[in-house]
Amino acid sequence: MTTERSTAVLGNAVNDLLGIVRPTVTGLAIVLAIVLLAAPVAAEAQQAGKLVRIGFLSLHISAGDPSPLRDAFLAGLRNAGWIAGRNATIEYRHAAGDPARLSKLAHDLVALKVDVIVAAGTQAIQAARQATTTIPIVMAISSDPLGSGLVASLARPGGNVTGLTHLNIDVSGKRLQLLHEAVPGARRVAVLWNSGHPVKPREWQATGEAAQRLGVNLWSVEVKRATDLDRAFEAIAGEKIDALLVLEDPLLLAHRQRIAEFTLRRRLPSMFEPREFVEAGGLMSYGPIFADLYRRAAIYVDKILKGTKPADLPIEQPTRFELVINMKTAKALGLTIPPSVVLRADHVIE
Repeated sequence: MTTERSTAVLGNAVNDLLGIVRPTVTGLAIVLAIVLLAAPVAAEAQQAGKLVRIGFLSLHISAGDPSPLRDAFLAGLRNAGWIAGRNATIEYRHAAGDPARLSKLAHDLVALKVDVIVAAGTQAIQAARQATTTIPIVMAISSDPLGSGLVASLARPGGNVTGLTHLNIDVSGKRLQLLHEAVPGARRVAVLWNSGHPVKPREWQATGEAAQRLGVNLWSVEVKRATDLDRAFEAIAGEKIDALLVLEDPLLLAHRQRIAEFTLRRRLPSMFEPREFVEAGGLMSYGPIFADLYRRAAIYVDKILKGTKPADLPIEQPTRFELVINMKTAKALGLTIPPSVVLRADHVIE
């Protein structure tokens, strides 16, 4: 057989073989493309079909009462594809302001075998952590998770707890400084705080260090429950006080209206952390945007429900802080806020 003929025969054989293989390869490509296109749809259908159970533990936030923070969390869940009543159910447990009830409520959520627990505030986080070491816990807001022993580190929390911190201790001195700039004549400042809160003693200490630098005298007014507020108001009213600084926690936040009204009656300039106090009639606030933290907590929940371990999710810190000033309150107090402070405000309530 000549070389030319051998080559022709071989070529024909190869062509015959390819005629068999090509349709097979094309068919496989089509099947593979269909599978790849269908995968996201199947995953979405699976998420829609599975009803996950999310526990929500706090001192005050319930299912029925109006709450911008709860609304922000639910909006974050919706953006991630988790719709309450469709593919998710949320079990709310709130302690009606009594920290002693949190332990039982946390164990209730564990008994329900929720997929994840969202805990709002250090006391709720501690109760959830004591109730379970296996169910993931997302901190919607926490003052000092590292100092409280809730996590091993901010970068790698370890264990079953992760979420967000609002750096309350780190910025407590900044609040006193802003109050001092707004009311330069304030030399004696009453500090209203919950001494029963596990983190607040450290915040009180940090505030005291800032006061020494500013030449301000602090007077501690401690409460542990709502029934202590009337006594605290009487004590403040009986002293010569130039201004009031409130170290926020869930107890005092729940009674922000009473506190704001008291400062107006006593004509006391006041400084708070969350803007809700200022919206209630307080003078100033400086702190993170709490709704942002709750919205971000929903992203943590989404990642955990999709398989990420809480130990591998770094603790997130706020990136935005806002200074809010109520000029209506300033006018009622007969107070002129220096322009240098007003110009730095993110929001001014006229």
